[in-house]
Amino acid sequence: MTTIEATPQRYARVGGLLYLLIIVFGGFAEGYVMNSLVVAGDAAATAHNIMASPGLWNLSVAGNLLVPVFAVAQTWIFYLLLRPVSRQLALLSVVFMLVSLSVESVSKLFLLAVMPILASAAHPGAFDPVQAQSLAHLSLILHDIAFNIALIFFGVGCLVDGFLIIKSGYLPKLIGWLMQIAGLCYLIACFAALIAPALANAITPAILIPPLIGEASFCLWLLFKGVNVAKWKERAGIAMTNVKTASI
Repeated sequence: MTTIEATPQRYARVGGLLYLLIIVFGGFAEGYVMNSLVVAGDAAATAHNIMASPGLWNLSVAGNLLVPVFAVAQTWIFYLLLRPVSRQLALLSVVFMLVSLSVESVSKLFLLAVMPILASAAHPGAFDPVQAQSLAHLSLILHDIAFNIALIFFGVGCLVDGFLIIKSGYLPKLIGWLMQIAGLCYLIACFAALIAPALANAITPAILIPPLIGEASFCLWLLFKGVNVAKWKERAGIAMTNVKTASI
């Protein structure tokens, strides 16, 4: 297996591909399917939509489960790519991202519970249809709460990554600023969703457009342009020299 020092461009391309998969799978699951099947404030209509389209719902859940898997590998690659700027800050980003992914993974338990809860209404002695619909709706609400908490940690990670990109010299500063704006928007949107629902309703979905632009820009840049290899290797060489000097 080649190291990142030998082929940083290959790692950048893989990181971009993983980011693209995360955007596509996440957009399909959380964007398309949730908006199509989940009716806010209407447990009966939501239950009807989900039970009428079990295949689509299960594909959405599968997409939601795959996103954290891709994101773990992506986080590791981003650490390797940004480590030459500051090992400490790159590790800080990893910590925030892994906390985010841990909470996000737990949130998927609530999605996995929705279909069994709704199906239980057909079994004697289980929940009646109204109870099943209410419990399934509650499970979706709990998923949204946990997902927003996960995105708060992700938003902080975006702020750190954006700073590292700006300071790197081997990635465009504009993308760094876009990632910082994305992180700030995630923080505003998620805190509003958790503690100020009226504000969240007023600013959503507009508040999520900058994160889409920032993340898509970073993703596509890595996929098609990668890093400036000469400047990356120069920065990595300086960082390695500093580490060796500090250890003497």
